[in-house]
Amino acid sequence: MNLDNIHNIYFVGIGGIGMSSLAFYFKSNGKNVAGYDKTPTEITNSLKEKGMQIHFEDAIDFIADEFKNKGNTLVIYTPAIPKNHSELNFFFDNNYKVLKRSEILGEITKNSFCLAVAGTHGKTTTSTMLGHILFEAGVNATSFLGGISENYNSNLILGGSEVSVVEADEFDRSFLRLSPNIACITSMDADHLDIYGEPAELEKSFKDFGAKVSDTLIVKKGLPIEALTFGIDEDADYNASNIKIENGAYIFDVKTPTEFIKEVKINLPGKHNVLNAVAALAMANSYGISLPVIAKALLSFKGIKRRFSYKIKTDNLVLIDDYAHHPTEIIAVASAVREMYPSKKIVGVFQPHLFSRTRDFVDDFAKSLSLFDELILLDIYPARELPIEGVSSSWLLDKVSIDKKQISSKENLYKNILKSKAQVIVMIGAGDIGELVSVIKYKLTSEN
Repeated sequence: MNLDNIHNIYFVGIGGIGMSSLAFYFKSNGKNVAGYDKTPTEITNSLKEKGMQIHFEDAIDFIADEFKNKGNTLVIYTPAIPKNHSELNFFFDNNYKVLKRSEILGEITKNSFCLAVAGTHGKTTTSTMLGHILFEAGVNATSFLGGISENYNSNLILGGSEVSVVEADEFDRSFLRLSPNIACITSMDADHLDIYGEPAELEKSFKDFGAKVSDTLIVKKGLPIEALTFGIDEDADYNASNIKIENGAYIFDVKTPTEFIKEVKINLPGKHNVLNAVAALAMANSYGISLPVIAKALLSFKGIKRRFSYKIKTDNLVLIDDYAHHPTEIIAVASAVREMYPSKKIVGVFQPHLFSRTRDFVDDFAKSLSLFDELILLDIYPARELPIEGVSSSWLLDKVSIDKKQISSKENLYKNILKSKAQVIVMIGAGDIGELVSVIKYKLTSEN
């Protein structure tokens, strides 16, 4: 497919984090871009500010006439869109060129030198670190990110077409459409069992992805894939050691297969971010960037919105926002918070994401959420799913082992947070809890 011959690009689900980076990309390359999404958000507002037409009702009549010329219109959709979506079915029924997000990303990157980051956890932070390293090193790369970079206030680092950085998404086996030259796999914990059925199928999919890598594959030490390895305090090819914390920053040494660098520093909390930094370092170094240049870039990396993002940070009150939606991610966040604030009361506010994920990992969720001093649970965010009988936040709450725990409506959330009298509030989840964070922040700062 020759993208140069396509003028109009219509997105069904334009406000998604991955979809919106593509929308920004095409708009910056002179395409006429429009689309549908379910609800207005900060992302859709920023897309509209760039001149894109967006509407929030699934109605064929709302599709502008120029996008009904199927000869020069490409339609891109996300698998999260329900099968009965009238606009998407209109495009299918009238034989438009319709591609999934992963397919168009494959088209964009197949003619570039592609650096791809895969893994059930850590890929957004790792790929954003990598994109920042390449930018600081003067590499003219375009990076498609799964989060909003604090350095660029965007999920797109725009550059040339010769080099690309992408998140290799395992959902729906999307990453098998990519053609990576250098790739890493950060983790392979069971997830998306609504798609894969069994953990073994997920593992097979990652192995299939690894087999597609043409130049260098790097995996976390211990994963069952033959490749270069990265890790912390173990015999990995890229290994971090002598880790210490100073004023909230991590400082560590890194050994590579051929070199050694002392006192690499990142201004991010949590040992899991040290691991992410080593993965990004390994990929950048494999591409040919020197260790001193990488270390300098990591020092200036500011992080990603909704990845341990401080919304309030004072001596008496801390509000942290994080995207964690899997038990492993919650453990990482809870451990990092406890490490930073060992003597303060910590309340976790969690919105479960998907009925199927809650069902598949309910016991692990309960254990991870029990790491907080107090827990406030919101109702499950359904996303693309219908309810599953017996699967609810109340069911999950019953399995949590701490005494101070409750279910809260969104309307009563602020009141319940105040009742907790916690000094550290951690709001976590991948649904619309991110929209609630700004409300809680406003009330905490204006009414106290």
